[in-house]
Amino acid sequence: MSAARPLTTLRALAAIAALPLLLTACGYGADSTDDDKRAEVAADAEKLSTDEVRIGYFPNLTHATALVGAEQGFFQKELGGTEAKYATFNAGPSEIEALNSGSIDIGWIGPSPAINGYTKSGGKNLRIISGSASGGVKLVVDPDKIKSLKDVKGKKIATPQLGNTQDVAFLNWIAEQGWKVDAQSGKGDVSVVRTENKVTPDAYKAGSIDGAWVPEPTASKLVAEGAKVLLDEADLWPDKKFVITNIIVSQEFLKKHPDVVEAVLRGAVKSNAWINANPDKAKAVANQALKRDSGKALPAEIIDPAWESITFLDDPLAATLDSQAEHAVQAGLLEKPDLTGIYDLTLLNKVLKAEGGAAVDDAGLGVR
Repeated sequence: MSAARPLTTLRALAAIAALPLLLTACGYGADSTDDDKRAEVAADAEKLSTDEVRIGYFPNLTHATALVGAEQGFFQKELGGTEAKYATFNAGPSEIEALNSGSIDIGWIGPSPAINGYTKSGGKNLRIISGSASGGVKLVVDPDKIKSLKDVKGKKIATPQLGNTQDVAFLNWIAEQGWKVDAQSGKGDVSVVRTENKVTPDAYKAGSIDGAWVPEPTASKLVAEGAKVLLDEADLWPDKKFVITNIIVSQEFLKKHPDVVEAVLRGAVKSNAWINANPDKAKAVANQALKRDSGKALPAEIIDPAWESITFLDDPLAATLDSQAEHAVQAGLLEKPDLTGIYDLTLLNKVLKAEGGAAVDDAGLGVR
């Protein structure tokens, strides 16, 4: 990455932070109950350096490492007598707020809120300590209105919110086509309509949008309504991989309780290994966890294609996060950020070595 000057947020970042809190934040979630598998702590198990660790994630397929790790007890097994407690979120800014306030210690989160949280704090609130998932983002469209990529021009395409990971990716793709769109208003050669994922299928059915650049399972929900996949974002990235979910930790918690962080990372690595070795069983477990956390499981016609498009891995794909930040800069949503120090992969690489795996790289953005 080229020499960077300190981040100064533009009005877009204020919108990024405020909109999800107003529209979709679900607060700090609820701790798991003592009678579920996630909270099983053996009476004679030895505690680590703290009594409990509070873990946050979204009830979303791209957070399946957390869903499966919690549901199957992988985290609790590694933590021994230190209790894992869980909270769910619907928006990145609310999870960052919880991390900053100490309501959670570790969280699964997308790249844009991780970048924004890190830069807005001057690099003092969080570290990315692992990857978790890649892919699972698609451009889906009304096949009667859009038959090829060039037909996207002049149409109304939804993204989840101003400045979020998919919004930035779509704005970057638009620019690569040589088209012009004002990032703030979404107006231009394509109309970018910021719409919450949970209402996007209804907007599509009502005809108020012609398609959407969205993560799973929203993309597959639209396909179930008659839309077609026009582009898989993975096809735009080297090796068809780009980060969609990271694991972050409070810097204070990492400093005070590295043994606990290492235990959670062991649980995450083992969860991903189990997911990849048992994809069908893992899909069922993730759906069971979704039903627990959101009150509703996904039907087969939605979860099956959605699951197939997501890759679960430990590598944070740091170079792609750097590119995503650069795309936000090019879109005019923020000035060049200094991301040096956003990663600390020391404990992850220790865990991977113990498991016989290869070390992963921080793309020059690690702690110095």
